[in-house]
Amino acid sequence: MLIRRIASTIVLVCLTIFAISFNPLFIIVILLITFGALYEFFTSVEKKGVPVYKYFGTILGLIIPLSIFYRFELTKGWELLFIAIGLISLFILQISKKDTSQAVFSISVTIFGIIYISWLFSFIVKIKLLPYGSLLLGALIFITKAGDIGAYLIGTRFGKHALLPRISPKKSIEGALGGLVFGILAALGSGSFLPNIDVFSNMNLIFIGFGLGIVGQLGDLSESLIKRDCLIKDSSGVFPGIGGVMDLIDSLLFTAPVFYFYIYRALLQ
Repeated sequence: MLIRRIASTIVLVCLTIFAISFNPLFIIVILLITFGALYEFFTSVEKKGVPVYKYFGTILGLIIPLSIFYRFELTKGWELLFIAIGLISLFILQISKKDTSQAVFSISVTIFGIIYISWLFSFIVKIKLLPYGSLLLGALIFITKAGDIGAYLIGTRFGKHALLPRISPKKSIEGALGGLVFGILAALGSGSFLPNIDVFSNMNLIFIGFGLGIVGQLGDLSESLIKRDCLIKDSSGVFPGIGGVMDLIDSLLFTAPVFYFYIYRALLQ
């Protein structure tokens, strides 16, 4: 398992570096990840017996990061308008069906999937479009994934006290603390390639590493809660040793928007 995880990590690191460096590849990777995560989420929910508008939700979910990348914005917060249009469209689709049972579940879960995966993950694109965007995105991924790796390594080696066994039996308090430490160290390490400005002073980097470490683990636990409710272990087996696309990006879904708003306020306000 460890060897497969290391091999998958090496491949993903190389792909990430290339994707951040070349815009055409970047948006392709973003769309593929968004598609994979949406497909995994909707499929998992369907297995639980909840009908969802999988194809409609996936198409709408792909439009959000695509519109942001190409700056297609009729008004501020244009991606939220897509969600509003999607909600209205789902009601129309549901009204046209003969079977209206579980209508609330179908509509709610579809919209939730779009917001949880597509909208939250689209902040990756927003960060890329900021000043120093490629460096900022590299730092976000480095810090977030360092926290994931730290939690896994420390938890596997020293974990004795369960963190939230009813949600994720394998996660430990020791692992959570290890993730925080690794996240802070990664944040300090990212200072070597981030712009030399006040927002990236050592104290601010420690704050960023600590904050993203906590938020990233909340993202991980949130996905564990979804998987436990759907009675699955991994969202899929796309990445050997890691799991599915949702397993890969669960922490980024929470750290990306938090990092974006912090950096946006610091750099542009």
